[in-house]
Amino acid sequence: MIRNVVFDWSGTLADDLPAVLVAVNGVFEDHGLPQWTKEEFLRRFRLPFTEFYEEVMPQIPLAQVALSYLRHFPAGQPVPALPHAEELLGELRGAGVRMVVLSSAPEVHVVEQAKELGWMEFFEQFHCGVVDKVAHLPKLLQALDMEPGQTVMVGDMRHDVAAGKAAGAVAAAVCGGYESAELLRTGEPDVMLADLSALRRLLGRGRGAAAEMAPVATVGALIREAGGRLLMIQTHKWKHKWGIPGGKIQRGEACEAALRREIREETGLELTEVRFVMVQDCVEPPEFMRSAHFLLLNYVADCAGSLPEVRLNEEAQRWRWVTLEEAGALDLNEPTRVLLEECRNRGMLQA
Repeated sequence: MIRNVVFDWSGTLADDLPAVLVAVNGVFEDHGLPQWTKEEFLRRFRLPFTEFYEEVMPQIPLAQVALSYLRHFPAGQPVPALPHAEELLGELRGAGVRMVVLSSAPEVHVVEQAKELGWMEFFEQFHCGVVDKVAHLPKLLQALDMEPGQTVMVGDMRHDVAAGKAAGAVAAAVCGGYESAELLRTGEPDVMLADLSALRRLLGRGRGAAAEMAPVATVGALIREAGGRLLMIQTHKWKHKWGIPGGKIQRGEACEAALRREIREETGLELTEVRFVMVQDCVEPPEFMRSAHFLLLNYVADCAGSLPEVRLNEEAQRWRWVTLEEAGALDLNEPTRVLLEECRNRGMLQA
């Protein structure tokens, strides 16, 4: 199931080609080069844009080119949405699909156009001015905890297709933008879209799409060290609140095996004794960083040693070994508070 869509901007969602051509011809004029027609620009332009400018203006520093481009870009000129873009974005948002913009265009232009179109609320983040999307997209997915197999990269150029493939996402090429269908096919996209209306069929989403978003099964553990203190971690994923480590169960993986793997990846700790506590049905938690429905399989587990060192990965920023009373005084996310109370009531944290 597709849960994430990464969109290119220029030629995919917004028709900024007329404004871009004005700016590029302005750069050419500043440096004594002849003007290009739209047809010549579409025939010769490519990404990464650094390679394009190095080819057509090899003696001009790229920083100088960038300043000239910004100066000539027609500020305040409305940039229209491409057909079906707004309808698609609204439908995806209603279905709980996460959306991000990944663009080579300057951020000042993309954000201004998004505001003018009334689209800011659709997107979780804007990554603009990106020279090499092939290198950037895998890191973006990892940073946003987006599973590549649940992600589509949508763009109108072969560079977008290559980025999707490099990240392990579905690479969808939409025709009618900066590259022709013939050129796009040479990039071997996973799917070719005549326009954005076809993306609905690709994702298999209709009016009942929100109901198709299945809950995500996760495991997490309240971990005790030899002296009885409990491990709490603070993470941006839960709006910087404190909680327990854990993560998603992979297909074909037993729950306890998933728990041991997630704890090892997130803390570097090896669990010695694991006891199941409860399942929490966590629907649209307001503390989580995005729309979600989790089934939280909660455990209590022990680890060897007294106050062992914890090695956090990128998913959390701080950790503490605390008493039960100290844990209750932290700014906890609600599922962790419920788990602590359940363990207290059942006497599961006694020595």
